Amino acid sequence: METRAIARFVRISPRKARVVVDLIRGKSVPQAREILAFTNRAIAETVEKTLNSAAANAEHLHNVDAESLYVKACYVDEGPTMKRFRPRAKGAASRINKRTSHITIIVATREEA
Repeated sequence: METRAIARFVRISPRKARVVVDLIRGKSVPQAREILAFTNRAIAETVEKTLNSAAANAEHLHNVDAESLYVKACYVDEGPTMKRFRPRAKGAASRINKRTSHITIIVATREEA
């Protein structure tokens, strides 16, 4: 049994978001929440909201306790890039890329084999 939550069009570059997402992959949900609470990155709050959403989806849809879940998979995909222009010297312009991310977190119960 697995459940997912996706945060789309988050205004941060995927490269910065992947640093935080890599910290929680494979951890239990309570342990992942603790790691994110003490991570000093701006994206950690958004990742925590997405993790809480995935856990709430599992509780609601499958009647599973959030304490028994773990982060089965989590990844950051690149969203659309907003292109902006900034004036430069001698009448030139340079492009600024404002990147976005799609954050996906999948939680599941550990199967005792």
